[in-house]
Amino acid sequence: MSRYERNFPAFSEEDFERIQHATVCVVGCGGLGGYIIEMLARVGIGSLILIDGDVFEDSNQNRQIFATEKNLGTPKAKAAAARVKLINKEVTTTCYHDFLNEDNGLALIGEADLVVDALDNVPARLTLQTLCKEKNIPLIHGAIGGWFAQVTTVFPEDDTLSRLYAGEKEYDSKALGNPSFTPALAASLEVSEALKVLTGKEKILRNKLLYIDLLANDFFTFNI
Repeated sequence: MSRYERNFPAFSEEDFERIQHATVCVVGCGGLGGYIIEMLARVGIGSLILIDGDVFEDSNQNRQIFATEKNLGTPKAKAAAARVKLINKEVTTTCYHDFLNEDNGLALIGEADLVVDALDNVPARLTLQTLCKEKNIPLIHGAIGGWFAQVTTVFPEDDTLSRLYAGEKEYDSKALGNPSFTPALAASLEVSEALKVLTGKEKILRNKLLYIDLLANDFFTFNI
């Protein structure tokens, strides 16, 4: 199909078949999540499970790609699903206007092959890691703040986020701010990692953290 011709030769035919048959769960449909969902839909992912219990508010418009002046008050997951249908009607979407937690998480994630973290606080991320471990599926983690971003890939047998966030239980995104460009960059890296995991690429950020300082134009990769 001509709509996907620019996916090649970056992906092989076998790679793309895996992508088209994959189900990805995106937890959080705001700053990070909006860009992640947009890119996955455009690349031709098979199915998306979209989870977010929040609604759009005025302050979201500076960075959240699905937020508009006309849809303030709309559930973010619902708006994300509608956007996917405008982009690519071949993508199957399931959306939940719920905040993921220990009680509902397994049911919401469902039969996803991989989960992408687009959350905004540490406790929820640690819960998501636990759920992915129980589901035996990989998790792509991303976090942003101001000019800074980080990305890592967590497999079920890893406890990467527990090490990364040891002793840190709260996160205040307002402390550093959230300009429009940081979530777009971090989301691109998360999508890249997700597609590499789904297609079996070797060079992924497992047990490694990619840390980005856009103010200094520095990209660092640490072992964790």
